Amino acid sequence: MRLRVNGSEHTLDIDASTPLLWALRDNIGLCGTKFGCGVGLCGACSVMLGGQLVRSCVTPISAAEGRDVVTIEGLSPDSSHPLQKAWVAEEVPQCGYCQSGQLMAASALLAQHPDPTDEQIDAAMTNVCRCGTYQRVRTAIHRAARAGKGGGR
Repeated sequence: MRLRVNGSEHTLDIDASTPLLWALRDNIGLCGTKFGCGVGLCGACSVMLGGQLVRSCVTPISAAEGRDVVTIEGLSPDSSHPLQKAWVAEEVPQCGYCQSGQLMAASALLAQHPDPTDEQIDAAMTNVCRCGTYQRVRTAIHRAARAGKGGGR
């Protein structure tokens, strides 16, 4: 199985039904994408696949073959992405567990809607945050949108 993750090619000898999450974490060593619920509900495992946001815990690696995968590590190698800067400026993370998935969802949103309304943000940001920082997430997304560089790869 050949995967292109964050611009790098990887050849994996694993079952095609293996969830993308485990290929990323266990086989490629990218541990920024988190395991949350395991059934695609919480969003902690969100990554971009072919320009679309997916829940990697329920996406088989066979679906990723020949398509670009972008993880939180691919958003920016040095945390300089406008969303990452906005997350820090607005003090979004508390426990931080859901944040990589939140950032990937926000990146997908801004790629489609560079200047989103509150309603668009609320509709797109379906990831669960146990700390309840949803207002900060919304404010950070607006901040990144104002920076004019918030879209994903």
